[in-house]
Amino acid sequence: MTSEPATVDTPLKKLVGERTAKALASHLDLHTAGDLIYHFPRRYDERGEHTDIRSLDVGEQVTVLAQVQRTAVRPMRQRRGNLLEVTVGDGSGGVLTLTFFGNQAWRERELRPGRWGLFAGKVTEFRGKRQLNGPEYVLLGEGGDGEAAANEEVEEFAGALIPVYPAAAAVPTWVIARCVRVVLDTFTPPDDPLPATVRASRNLVGIGAALREIHRPSSKEELYRARRRLKWDEAFAVQLTLVQRKHRAAAWPAKARPAKPGGLLDAFDARLPYELTSGQQVVGREVAADLATAHPMHRLLQGEVGSGKTVVALRAMLQVVDAGGQAALLAPTEVLAAQHHRGMLDLLGPLAQAGELGAADDATRVELVTGSLGAAARRRALTEVAEGRAGIVLGTHALLYEGVDFHDLGLVVVDEQHRFGVEQRDALRAKADQPPHVLVMTATPIPRTVAMTVYGDLEISTLSQLPQGRSPIASHVVPAAEKPAFLDRAWRRLREEVGKGHQAYVVCPRIGEGPASDEEAPREDDSGRRPPLAVTEVAPLLAEGPLHGLRIGVLHGRLPADEKDAVMRSYAAGDLDVLVATTVVEVGVNVPNATVMIVLDADRFGVSQLHQLRGRVGRGSAAGLCLLVTEAMEGSPARERLDAVASTTDGFKLAELDLEQRREGDVLGATQSGRRSHLRLLSLLRDTDLIRDARAEAIALVEEDPELARHPALAASVAALVDEERAEYLEKG
Repeated sequence: MTSEPATVDTPLKKLVGERTAKALASHLDLHTAGDLIYHFPRRYDERGEHTDIRSLDVGEQVTVLAQVQRTAVRPMRQRRGNLLEVTVGDGSGGVLTLTFFGNQAWRERELRPGRWGLFAGKVTEFRGKRQLNGPEYVLLGEGGDGEAAANEEVEEFAGALIPVYPAAAAVPTWVIARCVRVVLDTFTPPDDPLPATVRASRNLVGIGAALREIHRPSSKEELYRARRRLKWDEAFAVQLTLVQRKHRAAAWPAKARPAKPGGLLDAFDARLPYELTSGQQVVGREVAADLATAHPMHRLLQGEVGSGKTVVALRAMLQVVDAGGQAALLAPTEVLAAQHHRGMLDLLGPLAQAGELGAADDATRVELVTGSLGAAARRRALTEVAEGRAGIVLGTHALLYEGVDFHDLGLVVVDEQHRFGVEQRDALRAKADQPPHVLVMTATPIPRTVAMTVYGDLEISTLSQLPQGRSPIASHVVPAAEKPAFLDRAWRRLREEVGKGHQAYVVCPRIGEGPASDEEAPREDDSGRRPPLAVTEVAPLLAEGPLHGLRIGVLHGRLPADEKDAVMRSYAAGDLDVLVATTVVEVGVNVPNATVMIVLDADRFGVSQLHQLRGRVGRGSAAGLCLLVTEAMEGSPARERLDAVASTTDGFKLAELDLEQRREGDVLGATQSGRRSHLRLLSLLRDTDLIRDARAEAIALVEEDPELARHPALAASVAALVDEERAEYLEKG
């Protein structure tokens, strides 16, 4: 170990020893002093304040601050030796049992009633009691009298605020705290990357003080100031990245595609069988104005399922065709691409029949290009596209790669594809002389701060109204464990709907045997619950049991593409009564005759996912019904989540709830790159004002210094916080 000053790049083995450094590297991916200094405490405990043991979940890896209440030794039943049971409490009435196997009389002497300690382990349950088996622990001195013990770990916890770190079983929080103390004793903080003018105007403490106070806070006030500064750094780095990206994109040249009076778009508006909603009109004007500029549009269009996004997109495509260009719509699946094709042909009628008898003046052609087209049909379609006769081209992302040449690609519409990013944009630019305009659509409502943080390089339009004629969807939770009769009633209700000539979905979280896929829930969790229900297992049980005699189809992502398409076509044509599926039906599947959806193991799905799923029913004139089947008990977090979904159809409210439930790092893309992120403190829910202020400062700074050439330390800091892989993730609308 060295006594030389440590910098962010100093290897940990020089500071804390090889063995500890190896544990930090292998279990927590911490390699340098900077890695450790930016491994911030998850929370802070205070002696005398309770941790709320009652809120702990079975299977959770926890560290609790608690006081020993009593100890008991009893002989083990199955083998020789004694079992030590230690009951600890948190001051709130919640208690936890610590169990130690084998003859450990010294522990009984050490864990005397009245002593406070930090106890770390995995929560289990035995005969209704929460417990930790053989937990790691560190005691914090004699019980309440303030006398510090001699060991150095206790020194770390002698203050009022006790940092509790994200830890691993092999590296508990107090070991991390000891290492942090060693590093801080010799740590030289980096030069402050934040411009002095920003620090002064926003009243932010220096980086050195912030890094010390977040680990060893001298008071709650100083801890608040430290956290605020470090949150600011995270928000500022993300916003600078996005604002720079937006600034660069605005400088790209693009061909302006202004509206043409008396063209295809006007003819389409005249033949629409309904009036556009006021929201569609407003967004239509925003998109039309973007298309008329000589820089590429880069806009996100968000709106609830059924809010009319496709019509907005089609009107934009027609404006581009009127201006002599072509428009491509990329759908996530061939099924959805084919569905868009049928829908657009119906809406356009003679406007899409160029070269045919009865075609309208100025008519264009709408071509579907998919991998399952026959060779002759594919050659014909590709010729229509390459020679410009097809003004509108529909397909999957294969359109970007598989020998598809456009005559003059002016607009790309991306439907429900959250990962449309750098690679695809590069492929698009290769298809056009200049970058085309891009419109990205999503039916997943995005909370304002997420939009500002994850989609901050896009202009955002929102459709919040539903067109007239959409049917209401009623949602109910079916508590299968508490009231099995309710599940029987759910199956009878499904049969009633089929009896009226309607159709139904049954959604499961898993496909069945074989490797897990993206559309599946985890097989089982740490609490040892049974594996989630699987499509391939549930479908035959339903066919032999409650849905006997109904025509049942199966759909999941592991089926071959032609089989998937055949199943969907059969269902859409009314040849199947019930579709048993995974979340493969979540996006875009439009069967107006489907009126009921039963989601099995509904607690295994996310809030937004459930909201998307139920948008598949009630798409026609008959009302929709969504039944959320769960074994989660009343009062549990999972059950409360389902109750919230059932209580509202407001997607934006549910998106906020979803954000509360998920780790924010997921939303920021930390888990997307598979790499450790320094974005640790920022909360998209609680730090709305800070994110907004950081964006304002980022815009001002980039306007005067687009590449941060006059702020090299800041540019380096941004690069560290938002690495290139993450920057690409943030770009992916």
